Amino acid sequence: MNTQTKDTRSHILEVGRSLIARQGYVGVGLSELLKAADVPKGSFYHYFQSKEAYGCALLENFVAQYQESLADTLGNAEQPARDRFLGYFEGWLAKQIGPSLQDRCLVVKLSAEVADLSPDMSRILQDGVSSIISSLTETLEQGITDGSIAPLNDPYGLARAIYYQWLGASLVAGLSHDDAPLKATMEATKQAVPAP
Repeated sequence: MNTQTKDTRSHILEVGRSLIARQGYVGVGLSELLKAADVPKGSFYHYFQSKEAYGCALLENFVAQYQESLADTLGNAEQPARDRFLGYFEGWLAKQIGPSLQDRCLVVKLSAEVADLSPDMSRILQDGVSSIISSLTETLEQGITDGSIAPLNDPYGLARAIYYQWLGASLVAGLSHDDAPLKATMEATKQAVPAP
């Protein structure tokens, strides 16, 4: 793929992510996306076979970028694992209540919307969620080893439960336009992952 092709494709994905973060996947029409990205319809179909293929590419891009960003939080070996684990969720809290809709988690925004719409998009989101839960599990296990987290019976089960709790709190916070559910979940997370 040459640089121009990659830049145009990336530009369409970036513009679409911003629109979808505000309006949802179904709420963004192709003509609106093309106008915002300032690309002709033929260029869109050069890179993406359909809107669903575009949605898949958008989610694959989001999941890949998200995985890379975990290196700054969960993967930062200079900090004790408990600090990394809690730092990940403190970052989630900051982004979900921050002013930039584009910084918010697309898993939260799109999971219910695409579940019945596209099996391929659902699979990409589910694979991303599974990967995040695996990373959280590894961090809990590292915390037990480095002594920053008290012994846990089931690190995977705890990581999964906490992640699901954050997804739910994010949805409720979005509905209520109130950050109280997220702040309560942050406190519950701290209690669920005790220091020794």
